[in-house]
Amino acid sequence: MITYPFTAICGQEDFKLALTLCMIDPGLGGVLALGDKGTGKTTTVRGLSHLLQDVPFVNLPIGATEDRVLGTVKLDVLLNEKRLEIQPGLLAAAHHGILYIDEVNLLSDYLMDVLLDAAASGGYYLERDTISQWMESRFCLVGTMNPEEGNLRPQLLDRFGLSVHISTPTDKALRMEIVQRRVAFDTDAAKFVKEYCEHEKMLEAQIVAAQNFLPAVAIPTKIYDVVTDLCIQHQVEGMRADILLMKAARAHAALHGQNTIREDDVRVVQNFVLSHRSRQTPPSQSSSRESKPSGDKEGEPKKVRTI
Repeated sequence: MITYPFTAICGQEDFKLALTLCMIDPGLGGVLALGDKGTGKTTTVRGLSHLLQDVPFVNLPIGATEDRVLGTVKLDVLLNEKRLEIQPGLLAAAHHGILYIDEVNLLSDYLMDVLLDAAASGGYYLERDTISQWMESRFCLVGTMNPEEGNLRPQLLDRFGLSVHISTPTDKALRMEIVQRRVAFDTDAAKFVKEYCEHEKMLEAQIVAAQNFLPAVAIPTKIYDVVTDLCIQHQVEGMRADILLMKAARAHAALHGQNTIREDDVRVVQNFVLSHRSRQTPPSQSSSRESKPSGDKEGEPKKVRTI
């Protein structure tokens, strides 16, 4: 199956950037995308997993049972060979990859708690019969939902590191560009993918370089002031927002090869961290990150906000 290229997607710039930051620093705790159906959210997530080649992509169905998600004992082995063997679940399959949940607000609170705990701690204990086994599960959790169909509990909402709001494009030129690209892909997928091959390779290399460079990015004292002031201004509860805002800004700096976080890095990512935590009405996410069709291809890694 040929996957639609991540760098060919336009009109999803905030979502793409948030996903990219979480791949650079998995400690950001994943992305929650809220908004309209039919805006290419699943296509975007699949495109990122394909871009990074060896990254697993696991789609967790809303109706999945606890055993399927967490794992269970192989009954045939137990009955026939009289020994215990674990059948890993979807969480274990997502290790070092992306765990995607569409309509995440419809998932049971229990499973949601387990997923968020695993995303934060890098794994979970599988408790079955006489077995208590630690299962490695470090993944980027990506959830999508339409708020009109129900909301997440505030406690769960806060556990998603970043969030983005996605709406159907109203710009005529952008809508035309999206349709043109999709029709071109559906007509000749191999040819379309080939056109974006170099962009995909460049962005992949940029993300890998940022992952390695991340620990070296310095945090000036003034950046702590900026982050703290923003979180106080938005009246967020607890300290999670402060920490995540700093981490997101650092990942953004690493993405652009900067050895120091700048105030601009904080400004670019602040809505990702604060929009779902603020007690104030947050400013709308910058429309400047919305892709503008032109004669050039989308996706040049040097400007991630226009990929």
